[in-house]
Amino acid sequence: MPTAADRRAYRGPALFSFGFRPFFLFGATWAALAVPLWLWAYAGPGMTLGVDRDWHVHEMLFGYLAAVIAGFLLTAVPNWTGRMPVMGAPLAGLFSLWALGRLAMISPWRATPWAMAADSLFLAVFAVVIWRESVASRNTRNLPVCLVVTLFAPDIAFHLSPYLLSGAPERAALGAAATLISLIGGRVVPSFTRNWLAPRGLGDQVAVSPRLDQVSLYVTALAGITWAIWPGEIVAGVLLVGAGLVAAARLARWGGWRARAEPLVWILHLGYGWLAAGLILLGFTVLAPQLVPRTAGVHALTAGAVGVMTLAMMTRASLGHTGQARVAGPATLAIYLLVNAAAALRVATAFAGGWRTSGLEMSGGLWALAFGLFAVAYGPALFKPTRASA
Repeated sequence: MPTAADRRAYRGPALFSFGFRPFFLFGATWAALAVPLWLWAYAGPGMTLGVDRDWHVHEMLFGYLAAVIAGFLLTAVPNWTGRMPVMGAPLAGLFSLWALGRLAMISPWRATPWAMAADSLFLAVFAVVIWRESVASRNTRNLPVCLVVTLFAPDIAFHLSPYLLSGAPERAALGAAATLISLIGGRVVPSFTRNWLAPRGLGDQVAVSPRLDQVSLYVTALAGITWAIWPGEIVAGVLLVGAGLVAAARLARWGGWRARAEPLVWILHLGYGWLAAGLILLGFTVLAPQLVPRTAGVHALTAGAVGVMTLAMMTRASLGHTGQARVAGPATLAIYLLVNAAAALRVATAFAGGWRTSGLEMSGGLWALAFGLFAVAYGPALFKPTRASA
């Protein structure tokens, strides 16, 4: 049967009718739970469970972020390739691998080889799925996406990082996340902006430069690779700052201020702005560490660029693919305000003195509220069958 017929013939649980449904819902739920759990551990008692700084980094990058990437790509790739989406039992199996990884990482045995292997299964299998779909469709335009996803796949390297690799996998995953935002954001932000402006008579021209887009992508990728391998070298700092400046120039050309009346559009611009700011700040943590703490740059990228951009895409995709109007209601607007406040406070806390602990707790609380509100506000629609998922 053709793809459309297969999708109409699906009669399984709505939750597994499209990749965004389970991964957005439970990825957001995990993000809302994992940060408070880390803060409790940071205060002291949780350390006995092994919920340490490495656990926090791992679950944000390879737990929550990996889930959102999976949800987005499993929904977008079929549109890009024209192939059948992963749905039903295969999707449930893939999601089960992700859930198994979360259980392995929260268990008392998380440092054992078996738990590490269980945690690493999901990303390895997911990378194979994305490569298979892109190669089978002969769609070379999506090969950069495959390459970036592959950088997340060797999750096992993170577990070995403290012993052999001096944190390189953590930095490589963060660099891959920045590159993916540059790549996907460069496609969707100007496109969605143009689509919103044109029907309202505000102009349908959004300045896009293919050459600038390529430069931004290549410099961001090169900066991430260089920082992952040589985190203290001046060349890494220069490349990171350069990547941030190019991203800022790219963002300015898209004219996001013209769509300031629509939260579903301006949040994308704000998320991409966090990418530019994060790269610049991270560069200065190398060039001027006495002025810019490393955590400021890291959290501008993670809490800022990753947090804001993922919620921007999760809300927009969930509305559209569950048959709802793409309009930001009060709950959606609250989600956007909460996650941006959480990111701004977390970056500010890096420069703080005596109120560092209070700042961390407030930022973590705002983060948990943002993702928890997404789960509560969007969860019912993600479980419910709709025409879009039939």
